[in-house]
Amino acid sequence: MARANALLLRLGVSGALIGLLAWRLDGQALRDAFVAPTPSWLLLALLVSVPQVVLSAWRWRLTARRMGLTLSLRRAVAEYYAATFLNQVLPGGVVGDATRAWRHAQTSLDRARAWRAVVIERLSGQVMLLLIALAGLAAAPSLRNSLIEVLSRLGDTSWAGLAVGAAGLAALALWICRRPPAWLRHTLHDLEVALVASSIWLWQSLGSLGVVASYIAIYAIAARAIGADLALGTLLPLIPPVLMVMAIPLSVAGWGLREGAAALVWMGAGLDPAQGVAISLVYGAIVLVSSLPGAWLLCRRRPPRRDRHAPTPSDPLPSES
Repeated sequence: MARANALLLRLGVSGALIGLLAWRLDGQALRDAFVAPTPSWLLLALLVSVPQVVLSAWRWRLTARRMGLTLSLRRAVAEYYAATFLNQVLPGGVVGDATRAWRHAQTSLDRARAWRAVVIERLSGQVMLLLIALAGLAAAPSLRNSLIEVLSRLGDTSWAGLAVGAAGLAALALWICRRPPAWLRHTLHDLEVALVASSIWLWQSLGSLGVVASYIAIYAIAARAIGADLALGTLLPLIPPVLMVMAIPLSVAGWGLREGAAALVWMGAGLDPAQGVAISLVYGAIVLVSSLPGAWLLCRRRPPRRDRHAPTPSDPLPSES
């Protein structure tokens, strides 16, 4: 019952947000912006999605092997496709990642570490997306000025509330660091081994940069598919903030949240918000179609055999060939 309620809630959030946008925006402007996508651009977007999944799976395999777990690239790609499809059709946007973590844990000697490998792999991508979004804001004066204007409208009470909240989080962090629980010690160790160690951080950064670049490229292709005549210098800084909103687990596959963020970002840049919403809708459709191989894999996959041997976290950087 609880899961059904959660599904209905997130479906309701997505539907309500999209309906609100359709009501608030000029209906004619939205129809004009949402022209029939060009098939050649759509095909290009689907082609870009293939190396995106392979590179994401490689990053997961790299993270897992650095943490002493065994994971073949072939299996990682199959599991990533299945997880991407589940993320698209189930509420929250993280059910697919939880599923691949659970499946990997069933065949690993250290189940908790298998779960942490997925969390760290996703964290690597989110950190890179945040850095690119900040760089885009720094390079886009109109967006940066709009953000400053919004922040300047916050009253003294809001700033006081933010200060109290920050102080509370800082106090909690200090208390935890004095006597860190076992799970936190293990997580910090795995973060150091798999993400920030001198022998791995460059590979993680390059992998995540490639994945985020593919997300941005598909979004830009979606814009071209509906004939959005925006210079790349104008379009590219707008995309990362919209993609970041999709990580909020309050809808189904980011629908509604993504379109609302696109409307706000386009408006902040002095552009037609209806155009931003139309591009976002096409992007969502492209991602859904590109995840369909995961549905086929879910129908035919078998329970994998348990790994008997695994490298230790102190092993040198594994070969990915």
